[in-house]
Amino acid sequence: MATLAEIASLRTNLSESSVGHLHRLVASWSLLADLSFSDMLLFVPARESSSAGHTDFVVLGQVRPNNRATMLNDDLVGTTQRSTRWPLVTEALDSGTLSIGTVEIDGIDEPLPNWAIPIQHDGAFIAVLVRIQGPLRGPASAYETVYLETFGRLCEMVTEGTFPYRESDVAGPGFPRVGDGIILIDRRGLIEFATPNATNALHRLGLYASTEGRSLKELGLHVRELERAREFGIPRREDVARGSEVAIDFLCLPILNTAEVTGVVVLMRDVSELKRLDRQITSKDAAIREVHHRVKNNLQTISSLLRLQSRRSEEPAVSMALLEAERRIRSIAVVHEALAKEPGDVVEFSEIVNSLLVMVEESVLASHPVDFLVDGELGSLPTDIATPLAIVIAEVLMNAVEHAFTEFTNDDVGMVSLTLRHEGGHAVAEVRDNGKGLSAKFSLEVPTSLGLSIVRDLVRNQLRGTIEMISESPEAGGGTLVRIRVPLGSGALR
Repeated sequence: MATLAEIASLRTNLSESSVGHLHRLVASWSLLADLSFSDMLLFVPARESSSAGHTDFVVLGQVRPNNRATMLNDDLVGTTQRSTRWPLVTEALDSGTLSIGTVEIDGIDEPLPNWAIPIQHDGAFIAVLVRIQGPLRGPASAYETVYLETFGRLCEMVTEGTFPYRESDVAGPGFPRVGDGIILIDRRGLIEFATPNATNALHRLGLYASTEGRSLKELGLHVRELERAREFGIPRREDVARGSEVAIDFLCLPILNTAEVTGVVVLMRDVSELKRLDRQITSKDAAIREVHHRVKNNLQTISSLLRLQSRRSEEPAVSMALLEAERRIRSIAVVHEALAKEPGDVVEFSEIVNSLLVMVEESVLASHPVDFLVDGELGSLPTDIATPLAIVIAEVLMNAVEHAFTEFTNDDVGMVSLTLRHEGGHAVAEVRDNGKGLSAKFSLEVPTSLGLSIVRDLVRNQLRGTIEMISESPEAGGGTLVRIRVPLGSGALR
């Protein structure tokens, strides 16, 4: 389905600024629909007129009320509407004033109350907000009367160009809604009216005194953002808490008349349960972070013990085996260090790669320099992939450093590059060096070291991927290329 901006671009003469204004209106107009118990349509003059010379209109938006049944079962967005069927729309657009009457709707026997509210932006009337109201259930109650009066005041702001607010949206997912509770504040800051739900919310905050004719501050409740909304004429929002168990979301919407604040509509929503869940999630994240931190510390302790033991060993082979074991444990610790910073089921692999390179560089014992280069990234990976892949990459990098440059002199510079990318649903890691290449008898099926055995088994058995090791031709720079491909789809791991 085409968006508001796409329809406006193809079928109207609206400027980019005007389209942005209507976008802000549509983002917040569920508030208007609920206050008026009405369906709302957004009419804009079409670029081309009808053959009879009348101005046609394009419907750019439609919203239904949450607190009443809709009068419009059809989706009218994108349709062309004749001005002869909607005379009030033409009248409102030409006069720049509210037009009130009735309109006939297909499938409904009686004409329905109809308002046409001209929308002003940058000194010009660019569109019309159409209200179609269904019948109220009997005489309007006290709170319904307040809703309708508040809707009328907001319509005046629409015509003046001060609603929607330039600063922010005021309706939509996560915002308090009309049915959650409303307090109407007058120009003096005193409470004119509070709905039953709003009164219940105040009770939750410990306020049981009569509210009418008194300010929230006088009642013992200081809502800083309410004062800012009154002072600066901009919408403000604040969570007001009572201890750790109660939290009420206050959305303060100033009502303006020729740029003067004449009152504030306060929408209230009890968010105590949401805050409690947020605290639980925060506590859980902290606990998971602490677990990863302790695992990392324990692995580092084991690593340190192995390193100390390797230094005490008088057997070079034993010392080397202990150092290799120590390095593998550090590779696992690197993943837990990343998870300790940001717990979850995925981890940013670039952070792990950076730590692995530091570890490998610190382990270089060659008499000649070795430069490392990283190109590309894998983004966020599931931890079940990141941990074994980190061990594999560390092993391959160390293997290149230890075996590729044995024929280099002190003046030669070794180069090891790591290339990371996504390719056809796989994570691909390639390690290249400019060393001597593989021997003619080399076979990965019969590895000559424990490290390569670990790499092969992790890639094939745990990651369900593939690994190949080949000698590059002199034309390609020589050396060895190790290519690892790991599937990322669900069910790829074992």
